[in-house]
Amino acid sequence: MIGLISATAAGAAARDRLATAWPGRTKVYEGPVRESVERAFAECEQLVCFLATGAVVRIVAPLLAGKSADPGVVCVDEGQRYAVSLLGGHGGGANALAAAVGDVLGAEPVVTTATDVAGIPGLDTLGWPVEGAVASVTRAVLDGDPVALRADAVWPLPPLPGNVAPGGEGAAAALHVTDRVVETGPHDAVLRPPSLVVGVGASKGAPVEEILSLVGTALSEAGLSVRCVAELATVDAKADEPGIVGAAQRLGVPLVTHAAERLAEIAVPNPSGAPLAAVGTPSVAEAAALAGGGELLVPKRKSSPEGRAAMATCAVVRKAPRGRLAVVGLGPGARDLVTPRATEELRRASVLVGLDQYVDQIRDLLRPGTRVIESGLGAEEERARTAVAEARAGHAVALIGSGDAGVYAMASPALAEASDDIDVVGVPGVTAALAAAAILGAPLGHDHVSISLSDLHTPWEVIERRVRAAAEADIIVTFYNPRSRGRDWQLPKALSVLAEHREPQTPVGVVRNASRPDESSRLTTLAGLDPATVDMMTVVTVGNTATREIAGRMVTPRGYRWQS
Repeated sequence: MIGLISATAAGAAARDRLATAWPGRTKVYEGPVRESVERAFAECEQLVCFLATGAVVRIVAPLLAGKSADPGVVCVDEGQRYAVSLLGGHGGGANALAAAVGDVLGAEPVVTTATDVAGIPGLDTLGWPVEGAVASVTRAVLDGDPVALRADAVWPLPPLPGNVAPGGEGAAAALHVTDRVVETGPHDAVLRPPSLVVGVGASKGAPVEEILSLVGTALSEAGLSVRCVAELATVDAKADEPGIVGAAQRLGVPLVTHAAERLAEIAVPNPSGAPLAAVGTPSVAEAAALAGGGELLVPKRKSSPEGRAAMATCAVVRKAPRGRLAVVGLGPGARDLVTPRATEELRRASVLVGLDQYVDQIRDLLRPGTRVIESGLGAEEERARTAVAEARAGHAVALIGSGDAGVYAMASPALAEASDDIDVVGVPGVTAALAAAAILGAPLGHDHVSISLSDLHTPWEVIERRVRAAAEADIIVTFYNPRSRGRDWQLPKALSVLAEHREPQTPVGVVRNASRPDESSRLTTLAGLDPATVDMMTVVTVGNTATREIAGRMVTPRGYRWQS
């Protein structure tokens, strides 16, 4: 919950705008300011105070308990010009909150956290537990001192600066990425990846404490960190067993269950007749831990309660890291049409793959240390294979395309190459057809279709059949790749097919370089369009029988009845 506190009428008005923008996420505190801040500080994860920073500092100073416990605090000035991240920039989420407040109020976020200002991901912002000398290692990263990266495997981390590298003889500090318990010194930090799956079997009524003690002992004796447990796993029949459910809750991890038939198919070193009779599989702990693949680190072991028989078993598996491929649409070219989600994915990726001219458009958005793999026109399949290979190697990869990456772009060849051994994220973008339509007016107000006239990958006979189907169905058509130097007859042919079913005065919109500095557009008719004025940077939209020109704009009604 986000607590909102104000002292003046202007502050209250801004406060109410936030409350309206974030329904269910905020709580307005009324009454004396000091009491309101103190109550919100105790009750909320975050605060937005429409107060002077000095006043808030004096109020919260006696309340501070530590970075891991304090809420994030943002201060907004009376004129709503600035949203200042005052406290809990990373741990409390105040830096992100300041940006969100800025989006709603038009205020400029003020962030002074060194890593954020330098464009470097903070070790405490990666979503994984971090321990050790975090401040010391972060300082070395920021100062450009050599920092040894000691990782057991390649994980899909955001990019790290060039001074953080494997090896590290004589390095000023070390960053360990491991699930093992390691000795650390005053210049060592440890990132704990979610690498361990703990399979659990239990008799009916097994106590939570017995299961937790067993898991803790198994991990400790194997030299593994409990903070790297990603999930508990068991058989479906134990999905509601209170002890197992409670153990997952106490560890703060999900409980994943598998059908007995599935577990019975998994080869394990220690099968047993008891679970086979009880739940239909000769192994619960080992098989459940191995269900997602991986390396068995701790074979099945039983709990050892004092004075009675064991009621729980567990096994531990290290799963292989899964790389991450984000297929990102950059929009039609204008920077303000690159979505915030696309920007976030670009900054999250440690490897960027793309067409050289598209890379140039967004190079300034990349974090320091991002590895860029770029190539020229005609290398689409090679880029797709490269992106998937980098993801399979464990990296966080962004594969970029113009418009929407799934529309005549990179998503199709990449996903045809990818299998289920990587995580794939699609980031939608504004297509050329949509950008052109916004410039023309509202030409896509009813059913519409996009057709590429390039016969490089599709035989012309197929393209013509699709154009004819759209013409006969009275569907609005947007033509991509309408005409090039070596391919100049396809657009006239497509227009002639449409003309068999539409009047010569049917509106046609022509937009070149939509949203870019040299954008141009014009409205003409099916009979009046000169194909020689069209090139590969142009989108041509042909209306249907209901499309009209109104006040210089191309408009297709949602229905086929015009409103008076």
